Order: sequence, then C-alpha cells, then structure tokens
Amino acid sequence: MEHRDQLLATIRWQQAGFTARSTAAAPFYAALCDELARDAEEDGPGSRLLAPFAAEPYEAAYVLRLLGGIHRLLLSGEAPALARHFPSTGGDGDPNAAWLLIEKVVEDPPPALLDALTRPPQTNEVGRSVALASGLLVVADQVGLPLALREIGSSGGLNLRLDTYWYEQGGQGWGDAASPVRFVDLWAGGAPPFASGALISDRRGCDRDPVDVSTAAGGLTTLSYVWPEPADRFQRARDAIALAADNPFTIDRAEASEWLPAQLDMRLSGTALVVYHSVVWQYLGENTQAALRAQLEDAGRVATPDSPLAWLRLEPRPVTYAPAELRLTVWDGRTRAPEERLLATTGFHGGSITWGPSPRTSPSSSP
Repeated sequence: MEHRDQLLATIRWQQAGFTARSTAAAPFYAALCDELARDAEEDGPGSRLLAPFAAEPYEAAYVLRLLGGIHRLLLSGEAPALARHFPSTGGDGDPNAAWLLIEKVVEDPPPALLDALTRPPQTNEVGRSVALASGLLVVADQVGLPLALREIGSSGGLNLRLDTYWYEQGGQGWGDAASPVRFVDLWAGGAPPFASGALISDRRGCDRDPVDVSTAAGGLTTLSYVWPEPADRFQRARDAIALAADNPFTIDRAEASEWLPAQLDMRLSGTALVVYHSVVWQYLGENTQAALRAQLEDAGRVATPDSPLAWLRLEPRPVTYAPAELRLTVWDGRTRAPEERLLATTGFHGGSITWGPSPRTSPSSSP
C-alpha cells in the first residue's frame, strides 16, 4: 500500500492516546489498534478503508472516526454480535473476537460507517467541564458579574450545560447538587473559588456540524464517540445526554470566525461575556485561528469593568501536546494590557486537575 507507513504511524499515535497517563486509559481500544496495525501490514480491509486518508495529519483522527462509526453500529442495535464484545454494551471486552467481526463490517462498510469517516469526531467530552467550570468560577470571582457563555465548537452543547453538573472539593461545591453527573475531590494543589459561585445569565454556542442531543439520533451520535471504557466515563456521558434532553437549546451551525463578531457586539452592560472552547483549536485552520484572536483582541480593547470579556480555553500544550492546559485571558477595562493566566493542567477527558494559577501576565501566542 502506497501510504502504509503513514497509516501505521497514525494508528500508533492514536493508540498512544488510548494508553497515555493524561487520558482515561482504554485498553480495549488500544488492543483494537494492534489488530488494525496488523491489518495494515497485511493490506487488510481496515487499512484499505483508511488508505485514502493515510496522508492526513494525526489530528484529523481517522482512527477515532472509524472506531466511532463502529461503536455507533452496535449502540444502535445494528451489530448485536459485536455488542457482545464491547465493554460499553456489557460485552466481554475481548478485542480479538471483536476484531474478527469488525473485519467483516469494514469489508463491506455500511453507510453509517462511511458517513462517520467524513466528519471529525464529536467527542463533546463531559469530563472537560471540570476544568471549564473551574475557569468560569475564576472569571466570576474576578469580575463579580453574571456570565454570558459563548462556546466555540459546541457539538451537542454538553459543556454549555456545565452548571447542571456538580463540582466539589473539600466540602465546598458549585452546580446542581442533585445532578447525577458529579466531579468530587479531583483538584490537586489548590481549588477554584467555589465559595464565590458563578451565575450564568445566558448561553449560546456554534459548531460546523452541531448535534441535537435532545433527539435519539443525536444522543446516539454523541455517545458513539465516547470510548467504551472506563465504565464510569461512559455512564457519565449517558447521564449528561439524558440531562440535555430535559434542557434543549439550539447550537448555531456556523464557522467560528463568522459567528463570533455578532456575539461580541451583543455584550450587555452588567454581564461578563466568556468565550470558551475545549480541544477545538487544532481543528481550526490557521486563518480561522488568526481571525478569532484578532476579533477577541479588538473587542477586548473596548471592554469595560461593567462589560468585561474573557477568553477561556482548554487545549493541548504546544509542542508536547499533553497535558491539556487551561488558560484564561481577561479584558476588564481596568488595565491596558490583557491578562493571561495558566490556571491548571489536566487530561483531555477530565480526571484529576493540577490547580496552580500563574500570575497575571501579558498574552502569549498559544491558543
């Protein structure tokens, strides 16, 4: 195969993600990557399906697209035999038995699987709300105003509903104390200002291809991209999707750089506008990244103490990729230079968070 080495490198890169200390480990998917790598060595059906995308960058996540499409088939009931081997459906977790069935699926891929290869994974990882909520608490504590949330790359909006979850450290907490989605005692080295709380006045998001998780089809699509293990992560996603069905709202279908200017223009006196995103920056082109930075900086120059602007992002660390960094820039109208802080580091799917806000500094070129 012309791009065999590139495909193998992509498979191994993704496999490292399934085993990295910065993520919730997924040994079942890691073992499936071994099978997929063997398939690529032998020019099998899996590698033939992925061959047209072998030269794409790692971040395009074609291995995740493939696994997500397969996961959707069994979650929807279309692959009952395969479901007997996936941990997410109560299966035995046998990757070898699962691969024998996957080979048959990819030999003659159904439309749903081919469709999954056409779009980036819609992970919408609920565990990232731990870091994002922490950042919102810092903003609220600093500006002393209600927050209007504007999320870029919202997917199904699960992290726009982050105040419907519960966060707690050392007996102090914020969110919905009755929520089934709970994050307790995950902060190390300190904790965000839970006592100050944060009032969300309104929320809105955009995505190139939003998912309506209040529908059965949309909920299934979102769940399919959640790794089938560990069990508590998968159940957390189920619970968050169920909560979303009771709290529906529209995610705008739009390119971020075309959507954001109107949101920045609609700032209200007495409210802090918070623009945020998580593990999205890598999917935006350089032109879009530059446009978003310029739009935020222009709006920040006219921010006032009564109408501040914050940019909160949880994104991979430059160069080393892991761990994910939670960074915050605030334009509050009180100082000439914007304030950027590294608030915390964490895994890409949540879990423990190392808390340690840096001093307020001038902004760097990182997202």
